[in-house]
Amino acid sequence: MIVNLEPAKDVGKFAFLHLGFRPFFIGASGFAVLSMLMWMLIYVFGWNVEFKYFSTMTWHAHEMIFGYALAVAAGFLLTAIKNWTNLQTVHGYRLLLLFLLWLLARCLPFVEGGGIFTAVVDNLFIVSLIIAVALPLVKAKHWKSLAFVLILVLLLMGNIVFYLGVFGIVPNVTHYGLYIGLYLILGLIFIMGRRVMPFFIERGVDETIQVKNRKWLDKIHCPIYWGFVISDLITPYSYLTAILAGIFALTHATRLFGWYTKGIWKKPLLWILYLASSFIVLGFILKALSIFAGISIYLSVHALTFGGIGLITIGMMARVSLGHTGREIHNPPKSIFWIFALLVSGVIIRVIFPLINSSFYLYWIGISQILWIIGFAWFFWIYFPMLIYPRTDGRYG
Repeated sequence: MIVNLEPAKDVGKFAFLHLGFRPFFIGASGFAVLSMLMWMLIYVFGWNVEFKYFSTMTWHAHEMIFGYALAVAAGFLLTAIKNWTNLQTVHGYRLLLLFLLWLLARCLPFVEGGGIFTAVVDNLFIVSLIIAVALPLVKAKHWKSLAFVLILVLLLMGNIVFYLGVFGIVPNVTHYGLYIGLYLILGLIFIMGRRVMPFFIERGVDETIQVKNRKWLDKIHCPIYWGFVISDLITPYSYLTAILAGIFALTHATRLFGWYTKGIWKKPLLWILYLASSFIVLGFILKALSIFAGISIYLSVHALTFGGIGLITIGMMARVSLGHTGREIHNPPKSIFWIFALLVSGVIIRVIFPLINSSFYLYWIGISQILWIIGFAWFFWIYFPMLIYPRTDGRYG
C-alpha cells in the first residue's frame, strides 16, 4: 500500500482547488448550460453565429465531447486516482492552471483570430491532463489503471485529427476526430461502469444482493465494442457495422440484466446510471436500424450522447460530489430526483418522439434542449456550494 506522508494541508475558507472534481464539475455543469443555450439559440431560433473554421453543428458536437464530457472525465479521474493510489493528485495553482487551459479552449472559438490558438490550447490541456493522470499512477505502480492514460492519449490523437480536418491540413477527417472522441468517451464509461456499477448497486440498495458478473461476457464485451468502432470508422454504413452494433447492444443489455434489482428504483443515484446504460443499448439498436431501416443517424448519436454520456456524467458528478465533500451519498438532495427526471424526459423527447412523429422534429429538439438547460442549471445551483466550500468533516480534498 502507498502511504501518503505529506503534512496536513490548511483547509482554508474555500476548497475550489483542493481536488480535481471541484473546478471541473463546476466548469462542466456550467458549460453544459451555456453551450446548450447557445446551441438552442442557433439551431432553433436562427441566431447567426459564424466560426471561421467550422460550422456551428461541428462546434456543438466537438464541445459536447471534448468540452463537457472530457471535463467530467478529468474531474473524475483526478479524484479517483487519489483514492486508488493514496497520493495527492494535482491541486492548488497547478490545478487552477489545468482548469484555465480547459476554460480558455472553450472561449477561444468566439475570439477573432483564435482558430490556431484554440487548437494549441485545447490540445495542451489534454497533454497536461495526461501528465496529471499518469504521474501518480506510475509513482504508485498502479499499472492496471494505465488504460485510462491510453484512452486520454487516443483522445488527444482524435482531437488532433479533428483540428487537422478543421484547418484543411488533412481534408475530410473532421468527422473522424469527432467519432473517435465519442467512442473513446463511451469506452471510458464502459471501463468505469464495469468497475463501479456492481459495487454501487450492491452497496446502494436496501436489500442484500449480489449482482451477476458473467466472465464470458467480460471477455467478449470489449472486443465486440472496439470491433464495432473500427468497422464504423472504416465502413460506417456497412452491414458488418450494423451487425456488430446489434451484437454489442445484446451483450450490453445482458450485462445490465445481470446487474438489475428492483431496489435501484428507490435510489436516484442508481437508477440514473442504469437508465443511462439502457439508453446506450438503445443507441446501438438505433445505429443498426439507421443502416438496415434508414432512420436518422442522429437519433442513435443522441441516444448515446444525451441519453448515455449526459445521464451517466451528471449521475457520477452528483454521487462523487457528495462522497468527496463528506456528505452522505445515500441521502442526496431531494431535488436530485427531479433534476434526473427532467433529463430523462429530455432524452425521451429527443430520441423517441421523432420516431413517433417526425413532423414536430424541431419542437422535439427545442423542448429537449430546454429540459437539458433546466436540469443542468438546477444541478449547478444545488451543487455549487458543495464544490466551492470545504468538506463537512474538515478534511482537505
